[in-house]
Amino acid sequence: MGKINCLTAIKENIKKVVVGKDDVIDLLLVSLICSGHIIIEDLPGLGKTTLASALAASLGCDFQRIQFTPDVLPSDITGFNIFDINTGKKAFHKGGVHSQIVLADEINRASPKTQSALLEAMQERQVTVDGVTYDLPKPFMILATENPVDTAGTYPLPEAQLDRFLMRINMGYPSFEAELDILRSNRSVVNEVKLESVATAEEILKIQEAVEYVYIADEILKYIIELTTATRNYEGVVMGVSPRGSIALTQAACGLALLEGRNFVIPDDVKRLAPFVLPHRMIMKNRSGAKGTTALDVVNEILNSLRVPKVKG
Repeated sequence: MGKINCLTAIKENIKKVVVGKDDVIDLLLVSLICSGHIIIEDLPGLGKTTLASALAASLGCDFQRIQFTPDVLPSDITGFNIFDINTGKKAFHKGGVHSQIVLADEINRASPKTQSALLEAMQERQVTVDGVTYDLPKPFMILATENPVDTAGTYPLPEAQLDRFLMRINMGYPSFEAELDILRSNRSVVNEVKLESVATAEEILKIQEAVEYVYIADEILKYIIELTTATRNYEGVVMGVSPRGSIALTQAACGLALLEGRNFVIPDDVKRLAPFVLPHRMIMKNRSGAKGTTALDVVNEILNSLRVPKVKG
């Protein structure tokens, strides 16, 4: 199956259970293409877990769902050693993160110590337990769902961990027509839609390798640097986007180009993805966003003020 046909098949499969969220599905697939992790934040009941589970079901990959709660321990995530009385040796028992697709459901309900157990896995694709390092399978992707920080029983994610997510997206309420379709298709709790896998792990790995060969002009790279540099000098921003954010936006733009069947990046790719790749990497003086300007406002204002480069075809 060709790259575009494969991605189209995954998207159409997800749309069977996630209605009216084509843009959100595209962002999810861009993260998959770029070997990135994604965090989906919104109120309960808007389909965050359904979206993540639908992607996992569409791929022929190992899948593990971790339900984060305050009593989940770091060893539940990474794994642990126990003494085997039969052999007289230590035996390693894998934790929930030892799968290709990991759904970290309601990640901000776990304690900060447990949240930090994911850091090495997200960045290095490995975990270290009692001084021994274990490689994680490929492809490897964490899909985290998060309730808004001001809801009961949640802990804010540390900046270092948020920075490891390629994108942070919101589901949002469905349109009237989409919600009508949802009601029509969810009248039975018995005949629930079961998705079949439409892509293999090998196909996903080949698509991820192809990102490296997507052409991005120097003018667009300079445009990305101008954008991220502007966030560092904006009044009201305590910490702007780091070079890791610039790299993430570059990779995401290449992934979007590939998703749309192009082998080159256009400036609109950067403009479309910046609001999802950059804001969660910024720290505002007023973190709550209740008053004044939010990080998303800053990114959108900078995008509107910067000159868009003209790239020769």
